Amino acid sequence: MRSVEPYLIFNGNCKEAFAFYESVFEVNAAFTSRYIDLPQDVRANIAEEDMDRIVHIISPVSDKVSLMGADAPSNTPTVVGENVSLTLNTGSSAEAKRIFEQLSAGGDVKMPLQKTFWAELYAMFTDKFGIHWMINYIPEND
Repeated sequence: MRSVEPYLIFNGNCKEAFAFYESVFEVNAAFTSRYIDLPQDVRANIAEEDMDRIVHIISPVSDKVSLMGADAPSNTPTVVGENVSLTLNTGSSAEAKRIFEQLSAGGDVKMPLQKTFWAELYAMFTDKFGIHWMINYIPEND
């Protein structure tokens, strides 16, 4: 396992929240992307008013942990208390597959483990205890 990181989802105020967190932890965002930055085919179903919302941000808060976050599209309101997931950044596709199969068993799979434009394998699900998870496998450039 490469890392486990909290992923926070907001209702349009991700930029404001991360500015606050960055001031508290005295760090700067390592990466920020908005919906407008997505590939054309991916953003085709995103509302025009959402294009300036944050689709992904990473702020390292220590040598070992980063906060990650995004704004939900305006047609998908986020419920506070259900807007935190744990992201598992795995070290191999085999590890991603094993963890997904075991951890999602009996849970609610929102997005099955699959290739995306940013990752070799990615999944989103809620386990049988109500905890939200994301699995992300991106091969390292060795």
